[in-house]
Amino acid sequence: MKAIRRLTVRPVLPDPLRPLSDLARNLRWSWHPETRDLFQSVDPECWTASGRDPVRLLGTVPPARLAELAGDRRFLRRLTAAADDLDHYLSGDRWYQAQPGRLPAAVAYFSPEFGITAALPQYSGGLGILAGDHLKAASDLGVPLVGVGLLYRHGYFRQSLSRDGWQQEHYPVLDPHELPLAPLKERDGTAAHVALALPGGRELRARIWLAQVGRVPLLLLDSDVEENDLGERGVTDRLYGGGSEHRLLQEMLLGIGGVRAVRTYCRLTGHAAPEVFHTNEGHAGFLGLERIAELCDEGLEFGAALEAVRAGTVFTTHTPVPAGIDRFDRELVARHFGPDSELPRIDVERVLRLGMETYPGGEPNLFNMAVMGLRLAQRANGVSLLHGGVSRGMFAGLWPGFDAEEVPITSVTNGVHAPTWVAPEVFRLGARQIGVQRAEDALAVGGSDRWDSVADIPDQDIWELRSTLRAQLVEEVRERLRASWRQRGAGTAELGWIDDALDPDVLTIGFARRVPSYKRLTLMLRDRDRLMDLLLHPERPIQIVVAGKAHPADDGGKRLVQELVRFADDPRVRHRIVFLPDYGMAMAQKLYPGCDIWLNNPLRPLEACGTSGMKAALNGCLNLSVLDGWWDEWYQPDFGWAIPTADGAGTDPDRRDAIEANALYDLLEQRITPRFYERGASGLPDRWLEMVRRTLSLLGPKVLAGRMVREYVERLYAPAAEAHRAMDPDSARGLAEWKARVRAAWPGVSVDHVETSAATAAAELGATLALRVRVRLGDLAPEDVEVQAVSGRVDSEDRITDAAKVPLKPVGGPDLEGRWVYEGPLALDRTGPFGYTVRVLPAHRLLASGTETGLVAVPSGDLAEAAGLLMR
Repeated sequence: MKAIRRLTVRPVLPDPLRPLSDLARNLRWSWHPETRDLFQSVDPECWTASGRDPVRLLGTVPPARLAELAGDRRFLRRLTAAADDLDHYLSGDRWYQAQPGRLPAAVAYFSPEFGITAALPQYSGGLGILAGDHLKAASDLGVPLVGVGLLYRHGYFRQSLSRDGWQQEHYPVLDPHELPLAPLKERDGTAAHVALALPGGRELRARIWLAQVGRVPLLLLDSDVEENDLGERGVTDRLYGGGSEHRLLQEMLLGIGGVRAVRTYCRLTGHAAPEVFHTNEGHAGFLGLERIAELCDEGLEFGAALEAVRAGTVFTTHTPVPAGIDRFDRELVARHFGPDSELPRIDVERVLRLGMETYPGGEPNLFNMAVMGLRLAQRANGVSLLHGGVSRGMFAGLWPGFDAEEVPITSVTNGVHAPTWVAPEVFRLGARQIGVQRAEDALAVGGSDRWDSVADIPDQDIWELRSTLRAQLVEEVRERLRASWRQRGAGTAELGWIDDALDPDVLTIGFARRVPSYKRLTLMLRDRDRLMDLLLHPERPIQIVVAGKAHPADDGGKRLVQELVRFADDPRVRHRIVFLPDYGMAMAQKLYPGCDIWLNNPLRPLEACGTSGMKAALNGCLNLSVLDGWWDEWYQPDFGWAIPTADGAGTDPDRRDAIEANALYDLLEQRITPRFYERGASGLPDRWLEMVRRTLSLLGPKVLAGRMVREYVERLYAPAAEAHRAMDPDSARGLAEWKARVRAAWPGVSVDHVETSAATAAAELGATLALRVRVRLGDLAPEDVEVQAVSGRVDSEDRITDAAKVPLKPVGGPDLEGRWVYEGPLALDRTGPFGYTVRVLPAHRLLASGTETGLVAVPSGDLAEAAGLLMR
C-alpha cells in the first residue's frame, strides 16, 4: 500500500548526545575525517546503510544504541573533542582575519548549483562541484561568504542502464526535512519566504532553507510551498530541467529572490550585509537588477544605480562556447518585467538593453544572460588562463574598437578543495611526515613550503599507498558493477566474472565527467583493435574505469554512453574496462585516489578549466590530457603527459579525432606503460614514483581551492569592495552623468595629426623618440580623456603584439581650431619589427579600466600611413 502523506520523525537524542545534532547539521563533517569517524562509530552498519549521511544515520540508529552511547565515557570524550573542535573552527580567526587592509565585510556568492556532499545532491557537474569547493575553501580561510542557490526537489537525476546500455533517468523526490538543512525562520517562528510578482497578478513564493557549510551559510530557495499554484510549485523541481520559461523563472528566483533571501538572512541573524556580489555564471545575473531596484527605491536614478551596482559585482564565466549560455526570447523576458510583473519601478526597455546582443554577429532578438552579467559587473573573469583568452575573444563585441586581449575579462584558474578530495590514507601519510596541523594547513591554505616535505617520503611508502588505493578502487568497482548489472536485469549466475573484474596490480586509468560531445567519451574507441591490444597486453596491460552522465535531453550523448557500454560488455575485455553508472561525488571520492592515470581528451579549447584531473593529482595520480583548461597552464613533463592536438583550421573533425586518438595510443604504448611496469634496483617503479612525488609537491599547491579563493579575495573581492565604498550616491550620479556626457560627445573626438622625431625607418635599441599628437576633443576636456601611445613588436600584418601603453601629456591650451597638442617620449625598448599608434580613451577615477566604456578613438587609415613609423 502507498502512503497518502509523508512526514519525517526526528529522533530524540539523550542529553549527553545532543552535540551530535550540531555536528550533523554543519556540513563540515563532509570534509573532516575525525567527525566522520565519530559518526561511523555510532553504528557502522547504519552508517553504511545511510549512505554515510549523519542526518539519516541519527534517524535510523535504534534507541537502545543511543542509550548505550550516552553512558559510554570514551565515546562522550570523543564527542566533546569533536564539538570543541567545530566550535574553535567556527569562532577562531583564520587566514582572512589576518590580512592587512579593509577587506569586504561580506561577499554574496550566487550559483545555480552547489556540490557540497552526496548527502545534499544539488549539482550536475563541474560548475556545482566548483561552487561547493569555493564555499568550503572560503570557510577554511575565514572569508565571510554567503552562498545563494536553489533547492531542487528532484536534484539533477540518478542514472542507470538498460540491458542494451541505454541511459535511464530517475528522479527521486528529496524531502528537505531528511537533508542536512534547516528552515530559516522569522522571529515569530514562521518560515521565512521571498516572493516574486508574475504576469497576470500571480505570485511566485519560495521558502528559504539554510545549509551550514562550516562557517559559510548557504541559502537555498524552494518554490514547492502550499501558497503557490501547481505550476509555480514546480519551478524548483529539477536542475536544468524544463523549457525556456521554466528556466527563466528559475533564474529570476535565483537572482532576484536570492538577493531578497540574503537581505532576510542578514536582518534575522545580524550577519554583515554583503559589499560584493559574485555571480557564478550567467544564471544568477538578475541579482544585479534587484540591487538596482533597491537603490532606485532609495532615490537613485537608474543610471546612477547601475554604476553603484557594477562597482561591487564580480562575474565569472565558465563556458567557452556561445551555445553553453542561457539565452531567452526578448518578448518572454519583457513579459516577466514591467508594470504588471516583477521590478515594475524599472522601465522594461532598460532591462532588455542590459542583455540584448547588440553587437556584430549577435542575435538582436535574444536576451543573453552572460552579456547581462558582463554589463552588470565591473570585474569579470574566466576560469583558466586559456579560458580567459577564449572569453575575451568570445565577448569582444561588447568592447568594439579594442583588440581581444584588452577586453576587461581576467582569469582566476579554478582549484579544488583538498580536504574533500584527498583520500584519508593520503592525508595520514602527509600528517605522519609533517604533523596533523601542518598537513591540514597545507590542504586548506596552501603554500609550497608545506608541500616540499613530500620529497622526503620514502619510495616504498608512496608505492604502498598507491597500491592500497588501487586495491580499494578495484573492490569499489566490483561492488558497483555488480549492482549495475542487477539493475540491468542480470541474474546472480551471470555475474561470476565480476569477481575478476580489474586487477589491483594493473595500471589503472580513470575517465569520468559529463558527456557532451566535445569531451569525447569514445575517443579511446577510435581504433578498437589497438585499444584491445593495450587492455590485454601480456606484460604491460592497462585497465580503464569510465563514468559519466549525458544530459536527459541529449540523445547524442546517450548514444556515446551506449557505445562505450557495449564495448565494455564484450566478454573479451570486460575484466579490463568498465562503465559505472550514476557518477557523483561519492563515486568520485573513491575513483580519483585509486587511479594511476587520469585521462582527459576534450576538443581544445572547449574545456574551460576541468578540475577532475586536479583532484586526481592531489592523490598522486598522473594526468594524461589534451593541453586544455588548467592543464594547458600548468603542464610539465614531471606531472604527466600532454596529448598532441590537431586543432588547425584546415583539419576536419573526423581526421582530428583520428590523429589525436593515435597520439593517445602512442603515449600509452611507448611511454606510459613502460614507465609504470619498469622496475629499478629497489624493485619499485622508480621513475614513475618520482613523477608522483613531483605531482604532489609541485602541482599540489597550485590546484587548491584555497589558492583560488585567496586570488579572488586579493584580485577581485577587495578591489570590488573598495569600488563599492567609493560609489556613494553622489559619486554614482556623477559617474553616470559623466558617462552619458562622454558617450554623447564621443563622435567629436578624433586624432588629427601624429608626428615623431624619427628621421628614418630604423633606429637603435634604447633610443627614445619624441611623439607629438594633435587631437580634437569636441565638447570634452583633457581631464575627460587619456591620450596614449601604444607601441611594441609588430607581426607580418603590422598588428602590435605585447603592447606597451604610455600616457601622453597635454601641452598648453587648444589652438584656434579647438585641437589639443599632446607630447611624450616613445622608448624603443625591443629589437626587430617595431611599431606604434596613438589612441584616445575616456578617463575617470572611478573606472576599473580604460576599456570599460568600450569607447576609443584612433588615427584614420590615411593618418596612420602619414605618421610613417614602422621599424623593421
